[in-house]
Amino acid sequence: MTHDDRLFLVTGATGKTGSGTIDLLLRRGHRVRAMVHREDARSRSLAEAGAEVVVSDFHDLDGVAAALQGVTGAYLCYPIHPGLIEATTYFAQAATEAGVRSVVNMSQISARREAGSDAARQHWLSERLLDRTDLLTAHLRPTFFAEWLTSWWEVRDGEGYLRLPFGEGRHAPIASADQAHVIAAVLLDPEPHDRAVLTLHGPVELNHQDIARTMAGTLGFPVHYEPISVEEFASAMAERGLPAHLIQHLSNVAVDYRNGVFAGTNDNVEKIGHHAPLSVEQFVLANRPEFDTSGPYFAPAP
Repeated sequence: MTHDDRLFLVTGATGKTGSGTIDLLLRRGHRVRAMVHREDARSRSLAEAGAEVVVSDFHDLDGVAAALQGVTGAYLCYPIHPGLIEATTYFAQAATEAGVRSVVNMSQISARREAGSDAARQHWLSERLLDRTDLLTAHLRPTFFAEWLTSWWEVRDGEGYLRLPFGEGRHAPIASADQAHVIAAVLLDPEPHDRAVLTLHGPVELNHQDIARTMAGTLGFPVHYEPISVEEFASAMAERGLPAHLIQHLSNVAVDYRNGVFAGTNDNVEKIGHHAPLSVEQFVLANRPEFDTSGPYFAPAP
C-alpha cells in the first residue's frame, strides 16, 4: 500500500469504469475524490469505501473548479449526452487554473473528424482541445463494452437473442472492469502516455455469430444472433424512449462497426494495466445472473 499524498478526481464516479477505477485506487492506498451528479445509494457506497464525494455537474464551471482543487490527476468521463465540447472546455479551463497535472480522457474508438455520429466527432474535437492544454493527456478509445451483451440481451421461450445491426462485423468485447485497470495505471504514471491515443480491446476478436455460440456454450441454452437493419434498431430505441442524441450516435456507430472501425485486438490492458482482460466466456460467467432476464434495451422481434 502506498502512502503518497496525491489526490485523484474521478468523474462519472458511479458509472462502471469510474467506480472500478475508484475501487482500484482506494485499494492501493490512494486518495480519491469522486464527482457525482447527485447523492444516492451509489455515491454513499463510494463514501463508505473511503472516497471523498463531491456533487457537481459538468456544465457548472464553478462546481467543476471546486472539484479539481488540489487534484493531481483526473479521469474525465462524459456520458453520451449533448454538451461534450462545452463540458470538456469547462474541465480543461478549471484543471489548468487548479494546476492539475494530468488527465485520462474517456473517448470512443469511433472518434474521428469524418465520423457520422455527432458524439464521436465531438469526442475527436474534445481530444484535440485537451491536446492543446499543458495537461499530460491520454485518450482511451475502447471498442464496444462487454456490458453491451447484457443491455441488448433478450430471453424468449428459454433461449437467448442478440438482435443487433452489426452484420458480419467483428470486435473483441472489453469489460469495463478491465478498462479501470488501464485508467488507474495511467493516472498513477501519466508521463509515458502523454498525447497517446490508446485503443482498448478484449483478448479475442469475434463476430456476433461467434459471440452467440460462445454464450450458448457458457449459459447452457441456445443463443441466437439475429442481424437487423439500422432502421429497425433506431426504431426500437425510439420506442423505448431513448434520447435522440443517443439514437443518432448508436445508429451511426452501427455502420462504423460493419465497416471495421471497432475491429482488432491488442495487449494494452495487459501491457499498461498489468491485468489480463476477460474473454466473453469469462464475462458471461462473472455476470451469470444478468442473463436470466432480458436487458433494458433489446429490440423485440416483430
